[in-house]
Amino acid sequence: MYDFFHNTNLGIVILTFAEALALLVPLLIGVAYLTYAERKVLAAIQLRKGPNVVGPFGLLQPFADALKMLMKETVIPSGANRLLFLLAPMLTFMLAMLAWAVIPVNEGWAIADINVGILYLFAISSLGVYGIIIAGWASNSKYAFLGAMRSAAQMVSYEVSMGFVLVTVMLCVGSLNLTDVVLAQRTVWFCIPLFPMFVVFFISTLAETNRAPFDIPEGESEIVAGFFVEYSAMSFALFFLGEYANMILMSGMTTILFLGGWLAPFGVEPFTWIPGPIWFILKVCLCLFGFLWVRATFPRYRYDQLMRLGWKVFLPLSLLWLVLTAGALMAFGWLPNA
Repeated sequence: MYDFFHNTNLGIVILTFAEALALLVPLLIGVAYLTYAERKVLAAIQLRKGPNVVGPFGLLQPFADALKMLMKETVIPSGANRLLFLLAPMLTFMLAMLAWAVIPVNEGWAIADINVGILYLFAISSLGVYGIIIAGWASNSKYAFLGAMRSAAQMVSYEVSMGFVLVTVMLCVGSLNLTDVVLAQRTVWFCIPLFPMFVVFFISTLAETNRAPFDIPEGESEIVAGFFVEYSAMSFALFFLGEYANMILMSGMTTILFLGGWLAPFGVEPFTWIPGPIWFILKVCLCLFGFLWVRATFPRYRYDQLMRLGWKVFLPLSLLWLVLTAGALMAFGWLPNA
């Protein structure tokens, strides 16, 4: 049986499909219940109840929302490019799923443990802007197109700073492999020596996923829900789910790069008794709670404030910290593989 799954083409295909299914099914359930968790967290912060009618404690609310979306009619504007109009939400959602192929939730637990995992993640996250631009253009609406342009400019602006953060982490690890990034944090998590970069990366993920206080593309009072203003039913739901899938993805990236991945805190008993995947999930949930807490706390930025923060604060800070990190590693002889 081992030889069949590892030494034959059919066996390798079946094994890869099973691994992808084992990762994607819990991920899709997590995306559905993240919407429930967000409504519950916001309700608790604002002294409300949140979903509490559909099922015990409202636990079946995500399925009720999905059924409602499935029952609605998909309306396509008469002047829209039908193919691109329907392709854009699928592209956004699929890219959020594809990125998980290289993320290890435990040592050896990755669908593809490639040597350039960080570059793969950066490439996939950068492609997400295409779904937004295509949606805005294919809608044949000036408001959707304006929202798409604003969103694209926002995402590109903060990806530059995220790139410098990734380079800083790579300098400390000496590898582009995500498993090596985690194992390099056995002594100390990178969120401690690279704390400014940790803050820059987390705030940049908020902007990258169009989350509050950077939810400019969805500014109802300004451009009427931005690039997806013409979408309805399941095509709108795919954008909605893509946003939440990207939140989980960015939380996973934060966990891998700065919070030690599946490693237990301090590496001592009794923390090591808990399996690595459980620690990974707990850290991802902690990052997601940060997403939700920020939404409930901060008002939306103006567009000029958002761009100033990205180009005049984060970009110089991340570049400066990259130079300082390289200098410190050289001066103390800490460069990996040196």
